Amino acid sequence: MDFDLNKRYCFHFNAISMIPRGSRNEKAVSDYIAGFAKEHRLAYKQDEVWNVLVEKPASAGYEDAEPVVLQAHIDMVCEKNNDIVHDFEKDPLDLYVEDGWLHARGTTLGADDGQGVAYMLAILEDETLEHPKLQCIFTSMEEIGLIGASALKKEDIIGKQLINLDGGGETRTCVSSAGGARARITKQVSFAGNTDPAYTLRVRGLLGGHSGGMIHLERGNSNILAARILREMQDAGCDIRIADFRGGLKFNAIPREADILFVSCDPKEKLENALKPAAENIRGELEFSDPGFSAFLDEAPKPEKALTQKDTDDILNMMYVMPNGFQHRSLAIEGLTTASLNAGVVYFENDVFTIDDMIRSAAASHTDTLILQIRILGRAFGFEISVHDRYGGWAFSSRSRLREILRDVLKEKGIEMMERAAHGGLECGIFKALIPDMDIITYGPISTGEHTPDEKLDLASFDRAYANLCEVLRRCR
Repeated sequence: MDFDLNKRYCFHFNAISMIPRGSRNEKAVSDYIAGFAKEHRLAYKQDEVWNVLVEKPASAGYEDAEPVVLQAHIDMVCEKNNDIVHDFEKDPLDLYVEDGWLHARGTTLGADDGQGVAYMLAILEDETLEHPKLQCIFTSMEEIGLIGASALKKEDIIGKQLINLDGGGETRTCVSSAGGARARITKQVSFAGNTDPAYTLRVRGLLGGHSGGMIHLERGNSNILAARILREMQDAGCDIRIADFRGGLKFNAIPREADILFVSCDPKEKLENALKPAAENIRGELEFSDPGFSAFLDEAPKPEKALTQKDTDDILNMMYVMPNGFQHRSLAIEGLTTASLNAGVVYFENDVFTIDDMIRSAAASHTDTLILQIRILGRAFGFEISVHDRYGGWAFSSRSRLREILRDVLKEKGIEMMERAAHGGLECGIFKALIPDMDIITYGPISTGEHTPDEKLDLASFDRAYANLCEVLRRCR
């Protein structure tokens, strides 16, 4: 299967892949979409956060049909392998095809949600399709807290039928999604002069993944594991003071790598002897979730300063005991996670140590409880916690006309449609809050590895799902 640019959705996917579009860097792709709408003489609105809303009139015979809203987000998660030189602020993605799957060389592909953006652009320009009046909503900054969708107003939306194109899988649709919040956990720290040798603890080989869709797999979190190892080395009698701590790239991606620079008066042999059992225990725990896990020490240039012993202890103790990862599952829906946390990014900025955490839950009470737990722990170790970008969930509805149309389309192709309740946050929850009687489905092609450099898009599914989407629109009359 080739990536055939004669297919307009492939053409548009390729076009937006040439435009850097990480979260908060979407102006160029937003302008591209606005220019597309202007070129095709379609009514559009581009707002201050770079959302673009484009309307297309109903085709002949559909003038009285209820309008359909199509929606996808224009930003992507920017992750890359350490050995890849790529500037997500200015470099295009390096696309290639292997065994019928589309990849980006060494980086995330942006199929989440470039696939939906490409579908909408193709539908907007195709005058042969049959459909009701359409509104295509291209939202910004979804990956960092649904910020673009949160800026929409009820009066911006023209219909009560929504097809969210951020729900890949071709044979399935989401029926609900979790709410969530971002927690920024910070500590003002103090440094002292240093004359001791330095080492870097490196955690590598973890699989990572989407902190909503893959958190139930209980994959290792490099940030938490790195702190755990140093804390257990302390417990084995090692002298350790942190000089720097860097791990993870995105709060909503399970971090795969972490580096802690620390100083110690102990010989390297003693440190490695303490590291070995801690790493072996973790390796055993992650045997089935992260078989490639490794942790090792590198000698490092001696820094002029390192944290005080108290601040080092406070950071390691906080990260050792704070809740993280999978927390609760649904007893009503098989396989559904109902509460989780992800300590996605840790870093120093001047004299402040920061943990960026993503909290997800289907129940607001779970979110409240987890936030309070972190606050209580934070007070014990001198941390402050701020919560922002909180959003609600999308509750299951037993009746959905759109869901039945999609079910029929797939059934005629011999496919029994699957219904999935998502633990990840979807913009559907924001639309549902604006218009409570909105009928919602999600749809899209098969893609895997979202939020990691292993992300790939099944090109045959990309073809089939587009045809199915167009058929669903044709039946919305």
